[in-house]
Amino acid sequence: MTEKIDEFHLAAWRAFLNTHAAVIELIEREMAEAKQLPLSSYDVLLTLQEAPGHRLRMHEIADAVVLSRSGLTRLIDRLEAQELLVRERSNSDRRGAYAVLTAKGLAALRRAWPTYARGIDQHFTSLLNDTEVRTLTTALERVLTVAHDASASRTRDS
Repeated sequence: MTEKIDEFHLAAWRAFLNTHAAVIELIEREMAEAKQLPLSSYDVLLTLQEAPGHRLRMHEIADAVVLSRSGLTRLIDRLEAQELLVRERSNSDRRGAYAVLTAKGLAALRRAWPTYARGIDQHFTSLLNDTEVRTLTTALERVLTVAHDASASRTRDS
């Protein structure tokens, strides 16, 4: 492996990072202006909505969220205080707990989706043609697979 990265590849990396940050910031602002869930809250609730029984253990949420994991416990506390999820103790493991999506949480997700969908379309998908979408999806999925494999390997080796 080399420590030198050519400018062409480094430009792609910078474009990826800068684009992600800029688009997330735009969508976050639009969600706030529309008085909808912040993206981090949306991400956690969507993860629960997609889970079997709408419930996951805390470490499963941490593994599944797309956005930042920092402050996840505090975020879960806030979502619970807003009654968007509840914590349930595990019957098999008294120390473990599940976060469970509530009907109020599901309703908040459904209210937020139109604003989020508009942001995704306006700031991302409408700017790409079908060939670009396929190419970008294929490339990013390959990078993600390798990253997940490397992460799993490090976890096993620890």
